[in-house]
Amino acid sequence: MSETADDEGADEGAALPDEKGTAPESASLDFRCEDCAAVMAWDPESDALACQFCGGRREVPARRDPIREYGLDEAGSAARGLGLEVRVARCEVCGAKVAFDTASVSESCVFCGSSRVLAEDARRNSIRPESLIPLDVSRDEVKAAFGAWLGRLWFRPSALKKLKDFDATGVYVPYWTFDCHAQSDWTAQAGYHYWVTETYMTTVNGKTVMRTRQVRKTRWVPAAGERDDDFDDIPILASKGIDAGLARKLGEFKRAALVPYRPEYLAGWAAEEYSVTLADGWKTGQARAESTQVSRCSGDVPGDTQRSLHVRTEFSDVRWKHVLFPIWSLTFQWKGKAYPVLIHGQSGRVVGEAPYSWVKIVLVVLFVIAVIAAIGISQSI
Repeated sequence: MSETADDEGADEGAALPDEKGTAPESASLDFRCEDCAAVMAWDPESDALACQFCGGRREVPARRDPIREYGLDEAGSAARGLGLEVRVARCEVCGAKVAFDTASVSESCVFCGSSRVLAEDARRNSIRPESLIPLDVSRDEVKAAFGAWLGRLWFRPSALKKLKDFDATGVYVPYWTFDCHAQSDWTAQAGYHYWVTETYMTTVNGKTVMRTRQVRKTRWVPAAGERDDDFDDIPILASKGIDAGLARKLGEFKRAALVPYRPEYLAGWAAEEYSVTLADGWKTGQARAESTQVSRCSGDVPGDTQRSLHVRTEFSDVRWKHVLFPIWSLTFQWKGKAYPVLIHGQSGRVVGEAPYSWVKIVLVVLFVIAVIAAIGISQSI
């Protein structure tokens, strides 16, 4: 059982009214090159805006204001929109809605590869990201990492190692993060093991004899306790395009690299709109924190074993922020089927799906059977 802060008004982040001077901005920011007037894009290698035509660079000035965290009742005061004009592509297959700057186009879904994408208006009233981790892995690094990943796969078609027909898209993925204080009270029965000598009868050489043995018993006593814990930045995936299982395999992001949000970081790249609302995000975060508290309280129970553990947790000082984490989304086709792959935008770690080679699997199984048969024959001789 848990008690949560009142999240009325944070129920649907995108449907909250504009108020308190937080109307959405739609500035026409195209980040033109000062030398040739071409549109610039964020360059992960130089950590600056770069012009692909003349090679010009423009540093992105760091914001000095701290990254703000909001209470659950402050959703209405959060800034809205991305702060620049975007076009949105909604996938009819996986449901992801991805925003591109007006200089970019998308003919297929960046997550599932489907060509069934529809252009629609951006959610200008959605909560603006408070911070993000700038994309730090370049396209060349992605190609190298993907090639190395294919080379390490076992029981896959050998032709995969020569695969060159794929396209990777750098995309900022939405997350909610939550801080909170948890106060937990627990009760349980603590078990203490002890040993007793037990007498029993058995048959030895046709005769009934008496024997003794040590038997473990458990003494149960009531136990109770309490604990206070603080959670910092519980990350909750707010994406509809990314498979949650792949996202977990991808690993965590180093949140020390978070910087205050600036539209410049999105120039030339894609950003998915959140599909999980703030209220639903906190429900997931709360459940995760409650599970952690149960494990912690279980560790507090004295004795050798335990049973009937009951934990009651109350949460207070719940705070949130909307952040964007960088990934590369890659989909390749193999015999008419699409396989999704994700590349971590900080570490370059690759996770994904790939087809199996049943020929290789059958050959390995036959080899193992042959080895076992050979061992059996040699032992019988």
